[in-house]
Amino acid sequence: MKSDLLLAVTQLAAERNLPQPIVVKAVEAALASAYKHDPAAQGQDVIVEMDPADGEVTVRTVRHVVAEVEDPLMELTAEQAQDLQEGAVVGDMIETGQLEYNPGRIAAQTAKQVVMQRLREAERDIVFEEFIDKEGEVLTATIQRVESRWVTVDLGRAEAVMPPTEQSPFERYRPGQQLKFYVVQVGRTIRGPEIVVSRTHPDLLRRLFEVEVPEIFSGVIEIKAIAREPGARSKVAVSSNQEGVDAVGACVGLRGIRIQNVVNELLGEKIDVIEWDEDPVKFISNSLSPAVVDRVDLNTEEESATVLVPDRQLSLAIGREGQNARLAAKLTNWRIDIQGTSEVAAAAAVPTTPAAATASEEPAETVNAVAAEVPPAEVKTAEAKAPAETAAEVEVEVAADSSAESKTEDTEAESATEVASPEPEMEEEPSTSGIDAELLALEEELAELEREEQARKEVEAAQMLDVSSDDLWQVGSEAEKQTAGDNSGGIRFAEDIAGFRETDAGRRGGRRGGSSARNRRRR
Repeated sequence: MKSDLLLAVTQLAAERNLPQPIVVKAVEAALASAYKHDPAAQGQDVIVEMDPADGEVTVRTVRHVVAEVEDPLMELTAEQAQDLQEGAVVGDMIETGQLEYNPGRIAAQTAKQVVMQRLREAERDIVFEEFIDKEGEVLTATIQRVESRWVTVDLGRAEAVMPPTEQSPFERYRPGQQLKFYVVQVGRTIRGPEIVVSRTHPDLLRRLFEVEVPEIFSGVIEIKAIAREPGARSKVAVSSNQEGVDAVGACVGLRGIRIQNVVNELLGEKIDVIEWDEDPVKFISNSLSPAVVDRVDLNTEEESATVLVPDRQLSLAIGREGQNARLAAKLTNWRIDIQGTSEVAAAAAVPTTPAAATASEEPAETVNAVAAEVPPAEVKTAEAKAPAETAAEVEVEVAADSSAESKTEDTEAESATEVASPEPEMEEEPSTSGIDAELLALEEELAELEREEQARKEVEAAQMLDVSSDDLWQVGSEAEKQTAGDNSGGIRFAEDIAGFRETDAGRRGGRRGGSSARNRRRR
């Protein structure tokens, strides 16, 4: 027949969801701790054994064999142990007697406390052993509470925490929400196992792809690299280990159903799946998708790449706030510099300017050489000319002035020789003279247009009435005004109108005008 103690142990194991042997060991340790304080033990160590079949309890007192005795009540040397048990060596336990199993109230209270403590430790150990194997896996859990910036997640038999560094800035968490979490770390602490989960870890995306894409789980398709900005956008580089299998198409799925499931699990995070390539040039070009790349120049020493894209694709290659370029750099582990075609073309045209400057300096040097051989008066005459004149024109003028001012024929001969020497430089003048002729023709046309405009303005001014003249405002006699009004139809003033009313024409005109109307008013 089972004892009451065994029945209690069985019930406790079922309530705590613990194996029965663990509960039995906890009860034995609790009883041994309680019997150590019993006076009958005489300070010796106590061992309690309970039969799991019928619940029979046996209490024994033992002493330990040691090389050097520190506590004479619990320890003894090997020589002393020979009297109690032959062949005893250091490390053995020698039974010295048995105690009656009759625990009192104080012993029972002490045993209860020890049992509860041992059971809590056993529960923590079981939870730790369960989740230590799940480190690096994805678990579906429910958010239990949100405290300040920390989120507590219910994993069933344990609770996990999600610190702020593992939370996505674009996600809002609420109690009761079910999400998939990546188990980052499982540690052992005084309060029990500490489980840290994450929603931002790159391997969360890897595990979700393994669940949704069977080819990745089986190894036919391999994920080479992942670059992620949690909640916003991610890039995944995949390659096929089997010929004839499209890695990108398998990850996307029919009508994008596979990748859409991953996007839904990440609450709308955008995912770009690109094809991995051993050639860094092709890999960098693919990583900047959806932008089209014209050329990629690599610098292996600095591990940097200069990417040339069309101007209309420049903003697409860089992305919003540089997101696309930043993810491509993380994915490829290369420092990427993106440039437009127009920018590169403008930079390539800059080195041609020094050659043009050298060519423009040659005529100046020729002029200086001629001026050094000509007397000072001749040099002053040459400097008076406009800077726009070419070297050949300056030399011709210098030669003309020198021939006019020189007094001897030897000086004229030397000047003629100096003028004739820079003839090869004058061969470049036809293009300049042609341009000058065109400029002169344009100037003449502009001058002709200005003259025509001036003539037109003068004709209009002559036809306009000069209101500033004093003759216009002179009032003559009535006869002159009447004559002027009949002949020219000029401007009439108040005096002209008053005189017109006194005439017969004024009396005849209108029902309300003339003397007849005035006579009616008088009556």
